[in-house]
Amino acid sequence: MVKRSAGLLMYRERGGAIEVLLVHPGGPFWAKKDEGAWSIPKGEYSAEEEPLEAAKREFKEETGLNAEGDFKPLKPVIQPSGKEVTAWAFEGDCDPAECKSNTFSMEWPPHSGRQQEFPEADLAGWFTLEEAKKKILKGQIPLLEELEQQILTTKTQSHEVK
Repeated sequence: MVKRSAGLLMYRERGGAIEVLLVHPGGPFWAKKDEGAWSIPKGEYSAEEEPLEAAKREFKEETGLNAEGDFKPLKPVIQPSGKEVTAWAFEGDCDPAECKSNTFSMEWPPHSGRQQEFPEADLAGWFTLEEAKKKILKGQIPLLEELEQQILTTKTQSHEVK
């Protein structure tokens, strides 16, 4: 069975540039990784769960924020692990320093018998699309590219209407 995740890609416009909110995964495996390690806030969901509701739940769990707005569907992507990620983009704003993630427990160090708590996301940050393409997991780059295309298409259409 294919693992499925749902997530939200929050974006804003600053100084004529589009910025996206990404989170850095917590825990010892990701501690020293930066480029190619960040992600949209997302998580797995069950077959009984509506993907958009799961995406909102995961966003709240990883950022501490309630997602509200006009959710625009993005084409699902398959990450190198085989996991399918379904995502929606929405316009919003927040202070990344205010983001607070829930935690998970794991044995650390390995084979020590000790359980430690780690945040699901230890950092959040705003990145321009170009910066984000370097920071994000490579399997999620198409989400950024589609968002960019949607925004360009919307701007072009709004200029044609005027």
